[in-house]
Amino acid sequence: MELTKEQKEILTNPKFQTMGRVLDTMVKYGTLFDAEKMVPITSECNHLVTSFGLKALAPVYELLDRILDAGEKSSQPFTVDPRPIDDNVPAGALEKLVSKKFMYTNQDSYEEQLRKLGLKDEDSFTCTCYMDEVGNTPKKGDILSWAESSAVVYANSVLGARCNRNSGIIDIMGSIVGYVPYFGLLTDEGRKATWKIEIKTTKKPEAQLLGSAIGMKVMEDVPYIVGLDKWLGKELNDEVKTYLKDFGAATASNGAVGLYHVENLTPEAVEQGDKLLAKGYKTFVIDDKVLEDTYKNYPIMWKNENAKPKLCFMGCPHFSLQQLHDWTTKLEKGLKENGNSKVQVPTVFTAAPGVIKEFKKTDDYEKLTGFGVIISYICPLMYMNNPLSKKKAVITSSNKLRTYTTARFYTDDEILEQLVGGGK
Repeated sequence: MELTKEQKEILTNPKFQTMGRVLDTMVKYGTLFDAEKMVPITSECNHLVTSFGLKALAPVYELLDRILDAGEKSSQPFTVDPRPIDDNVPAGALEKLVSKKFMYTNQDSYEEQLRKLGLKDEDSFTCTCYMDEVGNTPKKGDILSWAESSAVVYANSVLGARCNRNSGIIDIMGSIVGYVPYFGLLTDEGRKATWKIEIKTTKKPEAQLLGSAIGMKVMEDVPYIVGLDKWLGKELNDEVKTYLKDFGAATASNGAVGLYHVENLTPEAVEQGDKLLAKGYKTFVIDDKVLEDTYKNYPIMWKNENAKPKLCFMGCPHFSLQQLHDWTTKLEKGLKENGNSKVQVPTVFTAAPGVIKEFKKTDDYEKLTGFGVIISYICPLMYMNNPLSKKKAVITSSNKLRTYTTARFYTDDEILEQLVGGGK
């Protein structure tokens, strides 16, 4: 690998012993992927995926202590994924005991390590760090060191930043040393699409189902999507960004997509058009039947398939401010039509702390909480990792949560029906 004079100095000079070992780790990581060089991170803020203080992560805490003891810290402030615990989220006494005393036993001490390393602020715990209310929105062309899959695919695709699908801890290493290896989605060639996805549905595709169908087909490849602008338009407004947030998270979790292009909509597709298609690309047509079959093939992980839902989780990745407002409107109308004043299933909507703060300033906050909905900053996935929580009949419209847990997927319309009418 070609290294600069400064990078060689860090690797060889004893006075950079700890930083040298961090850089050496990043160089070895890049070598595995034939990276030709190390390039500087150019974003103003980084993002870390590991937000949970699991007892099993003891080597991580030891590593961070060694870095901090050497006087090193992140080269930039950073945000981090959502916290795994919120006492306001419904859970039995035994569930809470398991989470606090046996699972996330190092949460407080780990968060203290993160503060010393350079945590942006106390509201920085979210998987949607790129939202305006959070303040970690990369610019087009920025080089990142992120690992959170839903954030990586959003930053690459919707914002035009450049980031590989890194692993946890590698994101911290890159943030500390200020460099990442140059390969994959950082390169022009690596951002070319090897799949052309043609959308031929009779109505606007459900974001989660469309992302799932594409992710399972292309896996880690880059898709170039045509026909979606028919339903979304050609402007990246808040509504479209919210759609692409959920769509992208599904491509990343049901497959391993780190970047997609949408014709006439996402930045690079607007600039380059079908020049983004690599030679020899494959074609996949998505129609109503493909989406229907995708949904039908989801496994049901509940012990009793006919069980009554015990909990509904919405917001994985975290809800946008617009989604909170939209769901308030839908619930208000649906509950009134069904003669109910409260949701019929215990429900948690999750969002970034900064988004929740803004939402609290509006009348809809009192309305939504008045319907019995709990608004939380928690990570639903981390909640569901509790072995006792896995046994619950949990419903969601998140394909990411469905993929990684025992939660059962329903479309937004089906979720709404269960919340306002109890499945009637």
